[in-house]
Amino acid sequence: MGRVQLFEIRLSQGRLVYSPGEPLAGAVHVCLGAPLPFRAIRVSCTGSCRVSAKANDTACVAEEGYVNSTLSLADKGSLPTGEHSFPFQFLLPATAPTSFEGPFGKIAYQVRATIDTPRFSKDHQCSCAFYVLSPLNLNSIPDIQQPNVASTTKKFSYKLVRTGSVVLTASTDLRGYVAGQVLRLQADIDNQSGKDTGAVVASLLQKVSYKAKRWIYDVRAIADVEGAGVKAWRRTQWQEQILVPPLPQSALPGCSLIHVDYYLQFSLKVPEASVMLPVFIGNIAVNSAPTSPQPGPGPPPGAQCSVVPSAPPQEEAEAGATGPPHVADPVSLFAKSHVQLWPPAAFGAVPGAPEPCPPGSGPASHLLPPALCVSAGATVPYFADGSGGPVPSTSTWILPPEYSLWAPPCEAPPSYEQSCGSADAGPTPGS
Repeated sequence: MGRVQLFEIRLSQGRLVYSPGEPLAGAVHVCLGAPLPFRAIRVSCTGSCRVSAKANDTACVAEEGYVNSTLSLADKGSLPTGEHSFPFQFLLPATAPTSFEGPFGKIAYQVRATIDTPRFSKDHQCSCAFYVLSPLNLNSIPDIQQPNVASTTKKFSYKLVRTGSVVLTASTDLRGYVAGQVLRLQADIDNQSGKDTGAVVASLLQKVSYKAKRWIYDVRAIADVEGAGVKAWRRTQWQEQILVPPLPQSALPGCSLIHVDYYLQFSLKVPEASVMLPVFIGNIAVNSAPTSPQPGPGPPPGAQCSVVPSAPPQEEAEAGATGPPHVADPVSLFAKSHVQLWPPAAFGAVPGAPEPCPPGSGPASHLLPPALCVSAGATVPYFADGSGGPVPSTSTWILPPEYSLWAPPCEAPPSYEQSCGSADAGPTPGS
């Protein structure tokens, strides 16, 4: 065996996750099979953000440092045979951003120890990675409780002939969410034309911006839900919900090179129309209900969900009616599909991970402890309260989601078909 049989860094209590402004303590352990002369034994704590111009490229084009401290554990001398331990402690900066890793950049922290040996001898090095979590309190975001609504109007043309317009209005119950919380969304579609619209789709999007020589944007869909189209001369309302998976927090405060944003995109396929609603993902949930009127949650299972159309069906219009007759029959818009894209390391798959919030609980009662994630571009591991200890990620970074391999959560939110019962395709002419 060699002279150095063991050389490693052990953090106190086996911790991997720390908060900004917290002391990081540990010890450097050395086990020697023979005496080892040295010039110095040093330990350093570093943390930085590095951004590259190409995906998975090691060449750095922009860098930002957060911590760079070095301690001398022993001066020139000789270590005798046996085991040795050198304790150390660093104070992390109060402004250190949360750890993150994506295809174009990462925020990483590590402790590195070095035994500087005499000339012509081999230096010995070892390192230990750790993670920083700076919880994002959603209540600190301005206007977080204000209505989240957007609308657009699109002219509807068929074979170069304008037949009317479609008004798409989208809204959500909140502006900010935490992992495991139910995101309730609603779309009001007013089809003021003689043609049926295409399906309506709502997507939760993640946008990560990297500041290299130019801004690089990485956009991916986290979840998709789809509803049926709207008949001609109909106005209807579509409600759905998405269970928010573990995701990196918004913004990454303290870092100027990487920025994380989330959006809800509502779109119609025919005619092509879309609206975007910004949403925030944090670690501490909004602790009170919105102060302004908001669209309520979906109806309970078995309830009928309907609206009254504001214009006659196309068949009546084409029959030569002189004015739009009143149609009182309700029209239900049902969900065609509900794709809850869930990463392999979901709540139930990671020991010690916090349990998801039951779909019926409100934001005021849902206060999860800050949860670290391993999804959608982040490599921070989960941590557990109690004796379970931290559970590190098994991958150096998570690849873009492979949706075909993802399974739905154990208790997915009910689909719109289940909430509204049997779907009615709409009234027939003359009803």
